[in-house]
Amino acid sequence: MIENPILENKPADTHLMTQKRLVILRTMWLDGPNIWTYRSCIEALVDIQELEQFPSNLLPGFYERLTALLPGLVDHRCGIGEPGGFLLRVREGTYAAHMLEHIVIELHTQAGLEVGFGKARMTSKEGVYKMVFRTPDPVVGMACLEAGVRLLHAAIEGTEYDLQAELKVIKHHCDMHGLGPSTQHILDAAYERRIPIVRLNDGNLVQLGHGNKQQRIWTAETSKTSAIAEGIAADKDLCKELLAQCGVPVPEGEMAKSPEHAWEIAQDIGVPVVVKPVDGNWGRGVSLELTKEEDVKNAWPLADKESYTGVIVEKFIRGTEHRVLVVNYQVAAVSRGELVHVMGDGKSTLQELCNQQINTDPRRGESEIFPLRPVNVEKNPAVFLEVQRQGYTATSVIANGVKVLIERNSNASEDVTDLIHPEIARLCCMAARVVGLDVAGIDLVCEHIDQSPKSQSLAVVEVNAGPGLLMHIKPAKGQARNVGKPIVESLFPGDANGRIPTISYSGGPEIDGFGPELTEILEDQGHKVGLACDQGLVMNGRTINKAPSANWQSGRNCLINKNLDTLVMQVKASTILSEGLPYDRSSLAVITSLGAMEGLEEWDILTKEQHFNVMRTVVDLVLGSGHAVVNADEVSLLPLKDLCDGKVIWISSSADNPIVAEHVKNGGMAVVYQGENIQFMGNRAEAEQRSPIPLKQPPVNLTKALALAAAGWAMDVPHHLLRADLRQRY
Repeated sequence: MIENPILENKPADTHLMTQKRLVILRTMWLDGPNIWTYRSCIEALVDIQELEQFPSNLLPGFYERLTALLPGLVDHRCGIGEPGGFLLRVREGTYAAHMLEHIVIELHTQAGLEVGFGKARMTSKEGVYKMVFRTPDPVVGMACLEAGVRLLHAAIEGTEYDLQAELKVIKHHCDMHGLGPSTQHILDAAYERRIPIVRLNDGNLVQLGHGNKQQRIWTAETSKTSAIAEGIAADKDLCKELLAQCGVPVPEGEMAKSPEHAWEIAQDIGVPVVVKPVDGNWGRGVSLELTKEEDVKNAWPLADKESYTGVIVEKFIRGTEHRVLVVNYQVAAVSRGELVHVMGDGKSTLQELCNQQINTDPRRGESEIFPLRPVNVEKNPAVFLEVQRQGYTATSVIANGVKVLIERNSNASEDVTDLIHPEIARLCCMAARVVGLDVAGIDLVCEHIDQSPKSQSLAVVEVNAGPGLLMHIKPAKGQARNVGKPIVESLFPGDANGRIPTISYSGGPEIDGFGPELTEILEDQGHKVGLACDQGLVMNGRTINKAPSANWQSGRNCLINKNLDTLVMQVKASTILSEGLPYDRSSLAVITSLGAMEGLEEWDILTKEQHFNVMRTVVDLVLGSGHAVVNADEVSLLPLKDLCDGKVIWISSSADNPIVAEHVKNGGMAVVYQGENIQFMGNRAEAEQRSPIPLKQPPVNLTKALALAAAGWAMDVPHHLLRADLRQRY
């Protein structure tokens, strides 16, 4: 479970107060929409101390030192909206908090993370600013913030700063806490479809959608990936047997219990052979085209080390290795492997040649963001055996012009998706269907991917669950493929977006009890509701927590619950300011007043205008297909109408309210109190024959009664049922 804390309070060191330095007073991780942005970010409270008197143009040599450390700042647009805008501000004079914002954003960029959003705003206290920046992870964001403070101080003071060392630390945090490239690629495709995204752990387990509409992915495994199918794919011998029974060509072979047994099998089926682990993946422990007894016996322990269940010896199939990605039994992408060689120069050792000719490739690196791995002859057993078979070691000096094979099953790839022959594509889809995998990586060996299988040597050598996508996203050659799109489409076909009705409500005492009452109305219609409010946390009628639960964590707990189909959440200004909201968009927002300002001074919210800018967030998040129920009797709420992407339903204690009258005249919706009746107004009310609902007596809390009526209307509660519910209550 990912926590949503205030990250860390950092008091200023008193000995720094007279220096030209800034101090981070407080940081907050806002994990969801907030007053700054729709996406997660870190807000830092920054005291720039004496630097308030020293904008950038009054710091000698600062501009030159800053641009020397971070030349990429030239691309930052800032206020003028074009590259160079920020540096123009630095020349003219800007303050330390603003500069820190851009430094932190650029450090993200240098670490390979495109965040592109930040702001710095003054508070009511001189020299203290709120500085915010978008970041995909709180640990990574804090690393960038702390490094940014050190860089800013170095640029101000003219001291040494090791940018590469700082970036190494930040990239380490990215590797440890960030999403893998395959997962991120799928999430990018989900975001394009506006499907909600919820990260469930510090790894690659991610929920797409909410409540009972959700699906989950773990890298390229999905909610639809069968455990049985995954087990079959992992057991190479069983997988091959099933494929053969269904007419898919596979190489001849059998399990080898020992190095000696492996050689016996090789003699029976005929060399050359392949020795590989039964349950391996990513090509680990695989030795290809073995013809000699010594090589076969040496390959057995290499395969056994990578396997839990044994080693298999197979007939080597002539041809080129291909990886065919099959999604929902359709070919999504095809990559062609390549042999990796070095050419001798008569002076360099084999490892030196690998460093010069292979490891300099910018596509090679240790982390998973790189499609290829560096070659280390001594540390990679498969490479060690391959070169040993040719009579070399890592320290061998290779004669000039001599070509040495380094890797046979390199993950290097060339995209050949457009070349695959229809019959070969059909065979690969059949292989995925036989195993039962919704997302499968088919390892295919053939001589010509663009020719019929009948006229060439061809076999399916493996079927892999949870295949890596990087070779298709970043091929060594050819066109990059958006393979995340078909994966998301398989999980959410057609117009499905994984959303459940998400309802927020906000206000003062007049809205007390609204959430529980609306929940009862919706449950009467068959909804399975999660309710997070001051009265507690309730899921599908069961009380989970009696303590006040109008907070981020309780809302999130409802959204990840597969048994729920609706969320009703009370939203307060304090939640927006300190945590962010757990949902990205809402179906319905109900707001009857701005509520009390008591306690908001902690976040420097001191005026009604500031309070409005906080609470407008709930209306900003309404979907275009959604509604906002707004109290027209509260003058402070009237500007919300122009901020809502969906339809506004005004509520008022008077049918003569001019705001309501004008709104209805223009085709809008309204619910008002008129002659002891709740009256539904507007063209839609007439079309749906929403007749007035007479009340037994004037309700003590008229605003809440009107809000319930409007919310029920927005949620398409049948009128006769809504009428019965309201009459029972009032």
